[in-house]
Amino acid sequence: MRVERLDRNWIMAHIPHQGRMCLLDDVIGWDAERISCSSASHADAANPLRAHGRLGILCGIEYAAQAMAVHGALTAGASGTEGSMPHAAARAPAAGFLAALRGVTAHVARLDDVPGPLTVTAARIAGDHASALYDFEVRSTVRCLLDGRATVVLDTNGRLRI
Repeated sequence: MRVERLDRNWIMAHIPHQGRMCLLDDVIGWDAERISCSSASHADAANPLRAHGRLGILCGIEYAAQAMAVHGALTAGASGTEGSMPHAAARAPAAGFLAALRGVTAHVARLDDVPGPLTVTAARIAGDHASALYDFEVRSTVRCLLDGRATVVLDTNGRLRI
């Protein structure tokens, strides 16, 4: 895995999520198949996903989806080799949406009471120009909090409005 830290500003410039809705703080490392990101926004009382003063564990799916979007931005137009630079992608990534979730396991009830930063990883296990299948995991510094599999459908013809 390439160890290359990309900050929140880079992330916001490459995915549709802006302002507080961009939940990731930085990219820790990535390659053609996987990405690892970190975030402390789960502890923010102004987190836009909070409801009734709480941030439920299933909100972790949005953290994982954003990591998948960042991975798509990093690998868009790349040759798939580890030497490809994210800043030199030949084309913008296709917009996408989360189409299905499978095997999601919540190991805790909430994210907002987890101390320290979250680590969000996603590994692309299959896909083509129109879709991608990812395994994902949201971890604290000591344990897995949420994991599962997600199918992302990509807007290859530019018809989605995000």
